[in-house]
Amino acid sequence: QVQLVESGGGLVQPGGSLRLVCAASGSGVSNYIMKWVRQAPGKGLEWVSDISGGGSSTAYADSVKGRFTISMDNAKNTLYLQRNSLKFEDTAVYYCARGGSWGSTTSNYRGQGTQVTVSS
Repeated sequence: QVQLVESGGGLVQPGGSLRLVCAASGSGVSNYIMKWVRQAPGKGLEWVSDISGGGSSTAYADSVKGRFTISMDNAKNTLYLQRNSLKFEDTAVYYCARGGSWGSTTSNYRGQGTQVTVSS
């Protein structure tokens, strides 16, 4: 059974940095599209970033491009999202997900999410 567990969320000031971590069990991360999606208060699910199996390709939403970096550690079955220059509008629940279509919110599996609040 696939399990995705996010961690690393919390409260951060605007301009700050935070790294999210997603630990995968039940299968590796190297053979699938892995992604981060988020849901801001009162809004729908928003695609943030994808990384291909093995990590050779990445993609980012325009809203986070240049500020966020997705990566994976195949040996640890772990997915990361390094987020810099955080803005108020980055406040959301962030979910790690596996599978689905490239550049979309669709997925086959999704974690429970971790709350990130950007506030001064």
